[in-house]
Amino acid sequence: MIEKLLLENILFLDIETVPLEKEFSELDANTQMLWEQKSQYQRKDEISAEDFYDRAGIWAEFGKIICISVGYFNIGENFKSFRVTSYSGNEITLLKQFRKLMIEHFSQPKHLLCAHNGKEFDFPYIARRMVINGITLPYKLDLFGKKPWEVPHLDTMELWKFGDYKHYTSLKLLANVLGIPSPKEDMDGSMVKDVYYEENDLDRIVSYCELDVVTTAQVFLRLRNDELLSEDEIRKI
Repeated sequence: MIEKLLLENILFLDIETVPLEKEFSELDANTQMLWEQKSQYQRKDEISAEDFYDRAGIWAEFGKIICISVGYFNIGENFKSFRVTSYSGNEITLLKQFRKLMIEHFSQPKHLLCAHNGKEFDFPYIARRMVINGITLPYKLDLFGKKPWEVPHLDTMELWKFGDYKHYTSLKLLANVLGIPSPKEDMDGSMVKDVYYEENDLDRIVSYCELDVVTTAQVFLRLRNDELLSEDEIRKI
């Protein structure tokens, strides 16, 4: 029962990713061929691998992380706050910063990671990019040898499935049906690549990522039938 979990033991997170290069033409010939092979089952016959390259950020082999936002509860006898911070920019640097956070503050058996669709995207993506960049996996992302019930990951989309393996619900839709106030966002996930490569506006992406972390935490609270966070309880650090 998620009601029994201590909120202070959960690290909520979200990531934003983009293709490794701005344009398909910037990839070497071998990587272009591998991308064409990888994407052939996702794109329609009339769509070329080059035209489909805008979606390369979805795959850890052809994308990179430009932002990891995290949030965690700080709860005392007479107060509650949700603290949000982000690591962004150079991928190797932000991955090392995120790893340091987990090792120093979220490495105990009681600690859990939580994201929306995290088991299918965020958690494996971070782990793969760490391996690709030669960064040793922290215990919470190294799943080798762990039994299913030993995996320290929570997923708000999985919790909403209630055993339905075919059901996909976006974070935005889930927040809406649960009555969670929608934050004022000036972008969506489909815009991240252009905002990063064309507008060079990383701060805008970080703000968007942090809003998703807050929304994920709010969804988790609603799934527990807890009171939602108020604006003055959310603090950026």
